[in-house]
Amino acid sequence: MSFSQSCVSAAVSTLNTGGRVLRQIGRKLPELTPDRLVRSALRRAELTDFGDWEFREPLQRLVQAYEEEANLTLLGRLAAREHIVGLLENLLYLERNRRLTPDIELQKISAPVFIVGLPRTGTTVLHNLIALDTAVRTPVTWEVMFPAGSKRTPSDTQRSRGRAATQLNWANRLVPDFKRIHPIGADLPQECIALMAQVFTSALFHTVHRVPSYQDWFENDAQTMAFDMHHCILQHLQARRGGERWVLKGPAHLFSLEPLLRRYPDARLIQTHRDPLVTMPSVASLNTALRRAFSDRADPHEIGRDWCARWARALDRFLEKRDTLPADRFLDIAYEEIVADPVGAVERIYDYLGWSLSEEAHAAMNTYLKANPKDKHGKHRYSLKAFGLDRETERKRFADYCARFNIPTGADTG
Repeated sequence: MSFSQSCVSAAVSTLNTGGRVLRQIGRKLPELTPDRLVRSALRRAELTDFGDWEFREPLQRLVQAYEEEANLTLLGRLAAREHIVGLLENLLYLERNRRLTPDIELQKISAPVFIVGLPRTGTTVLHNLIALDTAVRTPVTWEVMFPAGSKRTPSDTQRSRGRAATQLNWANRLVPDFKRIHPIGADLPQECIALMAQVFTSALFHTVHRVPSYQDWFENDAQTMAFDMHHCILQHLQARRGGERWVLKGPAHLFSLEPLLRRYPDARLIQTHRDPLVTMPSVASLNTALRRAFSDRADPHEIGRDWCARWARALDRFLEKRDTLPADRFLDIAYEEIVADPVGAVERIYDYLGWSLSEEAHAAMNTYLKANPKDKHGKHRYSLKAFGLDRETERKRFADYCARFNIPTGADTG
């Protein structure tokens, strides 16, 4: 651990110790009540109109779960508050810009492509590579974090990128193991859960914090508002920075194929596949690292069992809906194919879509791969046993899925 990292860890420990003392005397600061959070956003943005977005029910459910289930440290409460207020600010700015620029609502989001599949199956590397093609549009992290910006000036883009980079640098300091698991950066493409979180309807929240009651609600919600917001943000990004050939990424769309297709009836989907006995402990490792940064409770066994059951149910529901659709709406890509020849996997996707891959894009992808080899930030180690997962139980749970897509389950994950 570096000296600067040691200083951050010591400061966080001191802060959280103070938070525990406050809790012992009956104080939870900062307060996480919907009304107070909304008032903070109105004050900071100096705006008053959230539009017609009915976000208050999901926000109430989320905040209640934070209070009753998440065991947030003081740092966790501060981070949750800042995140929620920031999302509410974004919503105010989005509504302001749509009023001032009616052309935003005229933007057509045509035939978007979604990369889906269980987490840790190669979706990120595919999305990162495809984002290097200037003929393709992906949502970039800085613009998803600040989709409207606070002001519309020539320096707005640079200001938003700088704010995003600062926040992400702090995230890397608070969760130093995270970059070994999943790279983050202001200019890297962002996945759809961040767009849908804007109205507090997203799998993002249970990923970062322990909020099972909220996640239960999310999985059974129609998610119409979530995809309406998803579409709204894409319109806004397209109006501001152009690009019409959208490629999006969201493993969490396994929870929501039907509402996705209601909003984007012409969408096509790339589904990635990998041995679930490898992906599930990897997912649990990622979630554990995040929760430990913000909570006094992050039980790896609970996290492993909880998410394993949730992803299995989501996968079953996704495939059941997929079977009602024309087969040519989907392309299947094996993780082993992505690892063996990442650019070749992209070329197969382009062939399926009827797109051409330029020499410039091809060269950019190869340059990226050389600069970002696997395990660049250290090897990500995990095992089934570490997260309370039994090999035979999980093999049976995912047996039908593995048989359908001819996925071997022989990897040794402990």
